[in-house]
Amino acid sequence: MFATHPVYVVVRPPITEATTEPEEKSLYDRLGGIFAIAAVVDRFSDSLINNSRVGRLSSNDFLREWSTKHLDRLPGLKWMRTLWVADITGGPYKFVATRPGTRGPLSLDAAHCKFHITPEEFDVVAEELANALDYYHVPPREKKEVLQAFAAHKSEVTRGYFQPGVCPFLLHRAAQEAASASS
Repeated sequence: MFATHPVYVVVRPPITEATTEPEEKSLYDRLGGIFAIAAVVDRFSDSLINNSRVGRLSSNDFLREWSTKHLDRLPGLKWMRTLWVADITGGPYKFVATRPGTRGPLSLDAAHCKFHITPEEFDVVAEELANALDYYHVPPREKKEVLQAFAAHKSEVTRGYFQPGVCPFLLHRAAQEAASASS
């Protein structure tokens, strides 16, 4: 004889796909994180120094001087740029400006006003950033987002060109030049 044993059937609700979309990765993650960003910034920064329009041979005296007489600051600048990009792209690092801007923690006006950067020079810098992104084969979507984030700060970076009086560094330098000229 066969023994009869009770049979239990467990009924579970049908498995359905989640109704919420998985959270999209941040731009920081899609770029590859801090090391990938640092590589792009390193190449970008070096290319600016060597660019004839915004670097060593620039017709902009302020950019030319920085690119020839202040290269000892370049490693620190690369670090600060890397932190800025990591922060603005949603990474875990927070940028703290050495010269805080007037328009928020990621503002670039105070750091750039003394350079009198023209809109055309800003565009050259953006081209170099695009070239560095291309060099590392950053996908089109991420490249576009990085360039848009950079372009969003154009008015801050060019503020010293349009409003030189707002930059205390420029006012100090102008006063020094006026005093030298009158001596």
